[in-house]
Amino acid sequence: MNNRIYVVILMSFLLLSACRHKQTRTIKSDSEAEFAKEMVEFVPYEHNPLFNGTDSDTWDSHIRERGFILFEEGIYKMWYTGYKGGDSDPKSLGYATSGDGISWTRYAQNPIFSQKWTEDMFVMKYEGIYYMYAEGNNDIAHLLTSADGISWEEQGDLVILTVRGDTIQGPYGTPSVLVEDGKWYLFYEQNDEAIWLATSNNLKTWTNVQDEPILNTGPERYDSGAVASNQVIIYKGKYYMYYHGSNDAGWAIPGATSLWTSNVAMSTDLVHWVKYPKNPVVEGDHSSPIIVPVGNKYRLYTMHNEVWLYFPR
Repeated sequence: MNNRIYVVILMSFLLLSACRHKQTRTIKSDSEAEFAKEMVEFVPYEHNPLFNGTDSDTWDSHIRERGFILFEEGIYKMWYTGYKGGDSDPKSLGYATSGDGISWTRYAQNPIFSQKWTEDMFVMKYEGIYYMYAEGNNDIAHLLTSADGISWEEQGDLVILTVRGDTIQGPYGTPSVLVEDGKWYLFYEQNDEAIWLATSNNLKTWTNVQDEPILNTGPERYDSGAVASNQVIIYKGKYYMYYHGSNDAGWAIPGATSLWTSNVAMSTDLVHWVKYPKNPVVEGDHSSPIIVPVGNKYRLYTMHNEVWLYFPR
């Protein structure tokens, strides 16, 4: 065997080994793909919806997109987007509270923030400060902070970079954040075409973990047209992503009547995800799902375009 043939055979072997290694990293075993029943099986509250627009001449005659709910010290706190009803109408931030997560009272001084277009928000409390990541006008994500969850201060638009450090042009919307061991992760979408993952040291400038999406549309019909992550939580050593999807790739066309669904995916490393085989997890056109821990159980709320509650089955 001459040296040239030997080199070709060796390179072919190494390439085949690399491909096999890559496959073993992306294909999950049956045990890894097992979804905890309490995280994916829910039944609707019999008196839904709980909360919606006023349907009167107020700043929040309509609500839409993802709102967010936290349960703190026995009080349910909801942040939501209100507007007059037109797509181009300014989107402002509202606040409501509840003692049981069912009957809600709007804050008397609503809207609590209207200086900048704010919708599709994610809220978390970290080391005593509330952080809100929300969509601004033209689906450019921005950051707000608050000491009490009511008075918010704008911190500016996010900047997202490729792995090489090049700035990614917007839109980049539906921002959600996970903090683990002091490291901050951002999940975002671009035109709802896929979901990407980035990290940050200063909470405003983010760098992609990889430039390829971590979750794509399809292959099943329910999310073949659009996907966007609403929340990622850690449960029993696994990551659960609650995301909304649509079967209509033309959802953004004016007048489109697209079906939006609530779905779950699971991962062990935040990069490789398995979609729940029985998605969607709730019936009907109810989307923007978020999960709220209450004691040792979880409630599921869908937020668009009215708030519905689901209890664990």
